[in-house]
Amino acid sequence: MPPSFLACANGFSIDGGEGRAQKGWVNATALRDKLADWFLACGRDLPWRGTRDPYAVLVSEMMLQQTQVAAVVPYFVRWMQRFPTVAKLAAAGEEEVLGAWAGLGYYARARSLHRAAKLVLEQHGGGIPGEREAVEALPGVGRYTAGAVLSFAFDQPVAAVDANIARVLARLFNVRMAVDSARGQARIWSLAEDLLPGDGGRLHNSALMELGALVCLPRQPRCEECPVRAHCAAPDPQKLPIKKPRRKVVEMEENCVWDFNRRGVMLELQEGRRWKGMWKLPMLERRGAGAPVLEDEYPFTHHRVKLRVYAQRCAGGGGARRISLARLAVLPMVAAHGRAVHRLLSVAGRGGGGRGAAAEALRGAATV
Repeated sequence: MPPSFLACANGFSIDGGEGRAQKGWVNATALRDKLADWFLACGRDLPWRGTRDPYAVLVSEMMLQQTQVAAVVPYFVRWMQRFPTVAKLAAAGEEEVLGAWAGLGYYARARSLHRAAKLVLEQHGGGIPGEREAVEALPGVGRYTAGAVLSFAFDQPVAAVDANIARVLARLFNVRMAVDSARGQARIWSLAEDLLPGDGGRLHNSALMELGALVCLPRQPRCEECPVRAHCAAPDPQKLPIKKPRRKVVEMEENCVWDFNRRGVMLELQEGRRWKGMWKLPMLERRGAGAPVLEDEYPFTHHRVKLRVYAQRCAGGGGARRISLARLAVLPMVAAHGRAVHRLLSVAGRGGGGRGAAAEALRGAATV
């Protein structure tokens, strides 16, 4: 059988079973060609697609983890203006880096990117390496991100499986196992690697990813628009991919202090793993006296947090300190707390333009 055709022997089982190819062979060359033609005609013009700079590709991939493209675009543009090179990022302070990231969430990504820049400067002369082992050794870089950097920046024929590509492959080859299980991930990665062209991975991976983003959608796939519909083995694509049951949502609450005067707002620097280096309103051990001046809800991972803010004096201590209004606009804040401060400053500023102006500056800097 010609190498351009794939079947169970290469990991493809068209019926999704354990090695039973009931519907024949898949012409991988034809599938790749159709995908490439479609992408060149219909792919989006995204800012990171116009560069082959490995650093810019790494920045975009770190930002895109757990975050939608539309939200990332303005952050990516601002980031590349502020930190255009590895050296610029490595030289920046952590507060400046977290401030530029504020609003994207998952702040460990920003800290990892900052550490990666320092490591690249020290060990690779400021250039992102083009070898898988060296890329995967960078902080925050796993199998997918390494594959994305190597294929998009260096055009190497390596697999890069994100959620979009996993969904496309699960449907194309009718994979009937949870794609987020160890066994399912191994299957999907095997499919992705067997489908790679002999050379040049940039166009191929971009096309697969874009198909998942624009056509092979999670809930309502646009099968009638799919350029590789003739190759799809799934009889019910809307039911794929299969995933493990979601973790139960855990309800939490945060009770915080609103202590504001002409010298600024009391805020608390976080030291925990999740929010390290970020600022939040000072925490109370229990609900405050009287009614809260603000209530809000926000999610993180599998938690839903009820935020209540009470107007009272902050006892100080720990990481709590008073932050001037001038500094608020550049301070890295947890997004939900940034929104709360903005709203409360807006209320305080209705009687005086200075506080209202500070709230407006904060809104653009620290909230989603």
